[in-house]
Amino acid sequence: MNMIRQPIIVVMGHVDSGKTKFLDRIRGTSIQEKEAGGITQHIGATEVPIEAVKKMASTILEKYRFSLTLPGLLFIDTPGHEAFTNLRRRGGSIADLAVLMVDIQKGLQPQTIEALEILRSYHTPFLVTLNKIDSVHGWQTAPRSFTESMAQQDNDSLNQLDTKLYELVGQLATHGFTTERFDRVQDFTREIAIIPISAKNGEGIPEVLLFLAGLSQKFLEKNLSMEETAPGKGTVLEVKEETGFGKTVDVILYDGTLKVGDEIVLASLDGGSIKTKVRALLEPRPLDEITSPSKRFLQVTSVHAASGVKVMAPGLEHALAGSPLRVVSGGSEEKEVLEEVERVKIHSDRIGVILKADTLGSLEAMIKLFEQAKIPVKKADIGQITRRDIMECEAVAHEDRYKGVLFGFNSHYAAGAQEEAEKKGVPIISGNVIYHLLEEYQKWAAQEKEKEKKELLEQTVYPARVSVLPGCIFRKSKPAVVGVHVQVGRLRPGIQLMKKGNVIGTLRQIQRQNETVPEAVSGEQVAISVEKAEAGKDILEGDELFSYIPLRQFARLQEARNTFNSAEQELLEEIKNIELTKMTMEETA
Repeated sequence: MNMIRQPIIVVMGHVDSGKTKFLDRIRGTSIQEKEAGGITQHIGATEVPIEAVKKMASTILEKYRFSLTLPGLLFIDTPGHEAFTNLRRRGGSIADLAVLMVDIQKGLQPQTIEALEILRSYHTPFLVTLNKIDSVHGWQTAPRSFTESMAQQDNDSLNQLDTKLYELVGQLATHGFTTERFDRVQDFTREIAIIPISAKNGEGIPEVLLFLAGLSQKFLEKNLSMEETAPGKGTVLEVKEETGFGKTVDVILYDGTLKVGDEIVLASLDGGSIKTKVRALLEPRPLDEITSPSKRFLQVTSVHAASGVKVMAPGLEHALAGSPLRVVSGGSEEKEVLEEVERVKIHSDRIGVILKADTLGSLEAMIKLFEQAKIPVKKADIGQITRRDIMECEAVAHEDRYKGVLFGFNSHYAAGAQEEAEKKGVPIISGNVIYHLLEEYQKWAAQEKEKEKKELLEQTVYPARVSVLPGCIFRKSKPAVVGVHVQVGRLRPGIQLMKKGNVIGTLRQIQRQNETVPEAVSGEQVAISVEKAEAGKDILEGDELFSYIPLRQFARLQEARNTFNSAEQELLEEIKNIELTKMTMEETA
């Protein structure tokens, strides 16, 4: 029988933005409204029945004209993007909606931006909750709807809120998102709603629940339709060790039914599959009973989507977080699971970086973000960083050192891998925020390029033009020593000097007021010694001498043109033309 399931909703945001308080507030309010449907907390999820939503939003239900017929809302409790990225299936995420939590005083923060990029890459609709409005100066806060609360505020507080809200609207616009306060949105298909809330005391929570239910019902009905008795389909949210139960998997079921005794298949960390039979399905007791550790779980015989449940079965020691989970029915489920895992991984011959992650969902999120940043990926896999990974990176670095980099997300080193990386000089960038991995890479690449440019310039002959000063021939030869005025550019020992296109000798030393100096720049008068040149023959008073720059170096100097002033750039062209003219004359002679 076809039915409409409850939407799966993930709460995302930066650390300390209020995600946990938000969910706690929903749970707490729901418990108080037992007569309206109460609450069920499953593994990794909080289920809010539609009657509880109606009760909490009763004062604003008529105003916003939503007629609610969904069975309820399923919030995923696991914080951070790991929950979102592990809630996956072919073509995207099983999350139907997301709530992006933003601290009103801090705006967009690194993990908020990462969440935005992940939501964009998975094409997941979301609304924004602007949390901590109780911190606005003078705000009269209370556990009520935001709509009711606005009527109790003075103009100064309302203006402060609007200032903060539109600062956020501007920040989101720079990331390509059009947003507006929820009650000012003209078209929910084009504008993302921002709902001001206080997770601390529940202010604005009625609007969040109402709009999540109303919008998902209005725009996602096709996505929420399912066959209740169909074989279950889900995704592994987490793999956990439970006292008395051993290894278990927390599963979010998004389609069909899962029963005790069902044969299930899921992916293994080693790249294979695990086929096993469900021994037990466990759910925590309702929240008002969860304080009893001796009766921590309730055993159920079956669950249907959408819900969260802990699965007990043999052989789950190496289960892969983020793996698809299928109830075996037609025989193709194992192939489907393995194909889905392999579809995410990358093993190619291209010149690119290497990505390692701890879960399938995190790996997919990494790949998407690196693709958006236009950084090619040679290999993307799950598990530890190995010596083989290091050797592959080293091979890539021989082709392009900026691609010979390894990125680890929540990944540990296998034996000897870290030592091998240090020995080979392979850069490894690791962390637990994907957005930071990209930032660190860009910072590293910029530093390396700056270092390369500096080394390049140190080895490069700069353009220079000097004039020999009258009465300043101090020595005729071995070496010739003359006084010069540096007209343009800079002189450094070791360069060759030319006159009219002919190299006359090598500059050995520069002296200023009888002290040897490493260089002389435009406007200075110095004495120079020139090997192989003879004053009175090769060098005369009033002569103009130029630094000789081999033609092959002009391309290199082009890369450093922004370090030259306009006079030096003109001189560079002049020297090039002198040398080209000389070469042409010699070829035609």
